[in-house]
Amino acid sequence: MSALKPGVSSGSVLPESATSRQEVRCAVRFPLVLPVVLSSGKEEFAARTRNVSASGVLFELDRALHVGLEIHFSLRMPGAVLGTPHDVLVHCRGRVVRCSMSQTQYLAAATIDEYQFAEQ
Repeated sequence: MSALKPGVSSGSVLPESATSRQEVRCAVRFPLVLPVVLSSGKEEFAARTRNVSASGVLFELDRALHVGLEIHFSLRMPGAVLGTPHDVLVHCRGRVVRCSMSQTQYLAAATIDEYQFAEQ
C-alpha cells in the first residue's frame, strides 16, 4: 500500500508542476567543452560537448537530431579531469534521447551505451 500525502485521497490525481519535478541523474556531470565529430551511418557532423558524464553527453550543434538516432563519437578526455598524466581518447556509441533548441543552437542529449579506451 502506498503512502499518501496529507489531505490527498487515494482517488485524487494531481498534476505535477514543472517546478516540483526533480531530475534524477545516474552520474556526476563535468562541464567540459570539447570538439567532437558525431557520425551516424555515412553522415558526419561537427559538434561540441557542453557536459559529459559516465552515462551521457550533452552536445551543442547546428542541426536537430532525431530522438533514437544511434551515434558514434570520440572524446579526448583531459587527463586533469580523469586524474591521469595524459589525455585519454574514448570511442563511444550511444543514442540521442532528447533534442531541443536553445537561443542559438540545438542541444542534443545522448546516452553512452558503449565505450572503449583507445590504446595510446
